[in-house]
Amino acid sequence: MDAADFSAVLSEVRRFVRDRVVPLEAEIDETDEMPADIREAAKKMGLFGFALPEEYGGLGLSMYEEAQLMFELGYTTPSLRSMFGTNNGIAGHVLMVGGTEEQKAHWLPRIASGDVLASFALTEPEAGSDPSTLTTKAHLDGDEWVINGAKRYITNAPLADVFMVFARTDPDAPRTRGISTFLVPAGTPGLTVAPKDHKMGQFGAWTADVFFDDVRVPASALVGGDDGLNRGFSTAMGCIAHGRVHISALMVGMAERLVDESVAYASTRKQSGKLIGSFQLVQGLIADSQTDYYAGRATVLEAARAFDAGTDTKIGPSCTKYFASEMVWRVADRAVQIHGGAGYMRGVAVERFYRDARLFRIYEGTSQIQQVIIAKALLGEAARG
Repeated sequence: MDAADFSAVLSEVRRFVRDRVVPLEAEIDETDEMPADIREAAKKMGLFGFALPEEYGGLGLSMYEEAQLMFELGYTTPSLRSMFGTNNGIAGHVLMVGGTEEQKAHWLPRIASGDVLASFALTEPEAGSDPSTLTTKAHLDGDEWVINGAKRYITNAPLADVFMVFARTDPDAPRTRGISTFLVPAGTPGLTVAPKDHKMGQFGAWTADVFFDDVRVPASALVGGDDGLNRGFSTAMGCIAHGRVHISALMVGMAERLVDESVAYASTRKQSGKLIGSFQLVQGLIADSQTDYYAGRATVLEAARAFDAGTDTKIGPSCTKYFASEMVWRVADRAVQIHGGAGYMRGVAVERFYRDARLFRIYEGTSQIQQVIIAKALLGEAARG
């Protein structure tokens, strides 16, 4: 995108986030629902397709540009980003990475416009950060695929129009092979979405279990056509790597907001007749958080550059996701500490962000999985003993 055009997009998104969404954060947290007018405004701004190619109706942002956009979106409740994150990220990228031209032409324009909401159905009760152990199965019956299994914690499942479903199509293949991806429209007979989960935080972003009981889809539903058979795991990993940089940038935006909340409170709250910002131990907490935020921003931008260049699409995404998730958790914890008792009260922004931030160390691959990925990539055979 032209630099001037991109700058205008960032400015518009910043105004939207800070003027329209931030004032609604408490309401969104209380009602566990994103207001319809915010959803429509996001559609009009192109936020459902900012990472999708221009030829399919998206904005076609690079990873580096996307990271900067996520900094702005991360400044408010993460449920805003979650509303359109799967369209741009792990779900939309399934088609970008592995779809046929016909599948891309049919689905991507509607996904980019927000007319279709896509879900990424990979995680299972016994297959989370390591999806190679998934047990959902699909077998060919004539000219139809029959899918059976269950998925867990699927983002946007209660609202989804189409699911990108990962299922084992070759039970005799090694764990990381024999997995394929299918396009399954909502409402397909045998597909059931459970009631939405009641989570610790990130209210307004809905997740739910999804069940497949002899779900039949045509052969054309196999992502990538015949070439996509048993290639679902590599497709998933490519999508997840992009998603890790994407979500890391969101965490940096949240860290910035938490620092701002901490500074504002320390600059106005008095204790023993003095502003608490004059206390050196409080100053130390703020300095540590600003340093964490600064380091996180630099780490994400470097990972995004390398991702765009194709020089690092594995270690970099894991490093930045690991660092950013641990970083924002530290910043959130300090923000609550700076606020004291007020930071533990519902209705105070840092209390809400504290609950929201906890999830980042779990989804898109836990911190422990990131450690394993990084270490194995560096050590090679030595990591296997």
